Amino acid sequence: MAPLILIFAITVVLIVVALTTILNVFTMFRLGNAPSAAQTPKISILIPARNEAEIIGQTISKLVSQSYPAAEIIVLDDQSTDGTTATVQQAARNDNRVRVINGKPLPAGWAGKNWACHQLSEVASGEWLIFTDADVQWQPGALQAVVDLTDQTDADLLTVWSTQHSSTYGERLVVPLMAFVILGYLVHIAVNRAPIASYAAANGQCMVFRRKAYQTVGGHAAIKDHITEDIQLAQRIKRSGLKLRMADGNGLVTCRMYNNWREVRDGYAKNIIAGYGNSVTGLLAGWAFHWLVFLFPWLWLANASLRGNWSNAAWALALIAIGILTRMLSAVTTKQRPLDALLMPVSVILMSIIAGQALWWHYRYGGPRWKDRIIQKSAKDVS
Repeated sequence: MAPLILIFAITVVLIVVALTTILNVFTMFRLGNAPSAAQTPKISILIPARNEAEIIGQTISKLVSQSYPAAEIIVLDDQSTDGTTATVQQAARNDNRVRVINGKPLPAGWAGKNWACHQLSEVASGEWLIFTDADVQWQPGALQAVVDLTDQTDADLLTVWSTQHSSTYGERLVVPLMAFVILGYLVHIAVNRAPIASYAAANGQCMVFRRKAYQTVGGHAAIKDHITEDIQLAQRIKRSGLKLRMADGNGLVTCRMYNNWREVRDGYAKNIIAGYGNSVTGLLAGWAFHWLVFLFPWLWLANASLRGNWSNAAWALALIAIGILTRMLSAVTTKQRPLDALLMPVSVILMSIIAGQALWWHYRYGGPRWKDRIIQKSAKDVS
């Protein structure tokens, strides 16, 4: 028999996660629900790209098809070797709103993406700066929807959680967990309104800054050596007394980040330690927490059933149901596959493998690997 206090703790956690998810479903901002903005400020869409020829042509084609009247699109080719620049130029079809700049060599002390975004910000001319990734797809009307919501919420930084597309099981069982965490672990009202810097979240796939706000917080130069640059910038926005808002992409801003399990594993392993406050101890604590909350009830159910303790079996089954139904609700809300929630224990195991990959990189190389680079972190970043 498991300690009763542990069972009660797991029960409370699952109920809180479920209630938080329900609250967020009804209160979160969504693209496409805001009234049309009265003004059309000039927008700079800024895309760092390193070996993105496979996808960036589609990205540029969708952007040049947007109806928004005042936008420039700048791509920084970060020393690509796969013809990224040629792909951008072909997709732009001589549209003078699109230009490509060549990235300068990575200086010591900078993370690659931060250096690329910093260079982009220096050549941008827009009143608003939209940092987005090469694999983010802007569906018809998406850019206008982002402008409308930024205007409606008076945001200094609007960050959008892209609607994630996935195909292989490696993607389907891991990628939607991001939405599960955002909906179940963060009270959106507090993220949007509470003046607490530590209670900030952001998604680097789509971040919309008013230029003055970006300059006030020091831009990417101020967080040049951080892997989780999105969260760091969101926290700086709050510390400066500026307005952070976050929204669901609602099928207008979409992304397929990875194409198979190996890409999923490496992509999440790149950021997972930083996501736990750059703490290996925090990562291990998170691993234990998720095993207890989402795997232990299954083990308890099996044990109780074998012993014929049907009251305990019913309790365990209730905990399993809360976890699965909450995961289903997050999937439906963010346009994912709800039935994949039935494999939540497998998802937790896959995340454990990702954590193991991150720890291997940390102790073997001193930092995660990405795009043929080892991302080094200073001693102050990891404990």
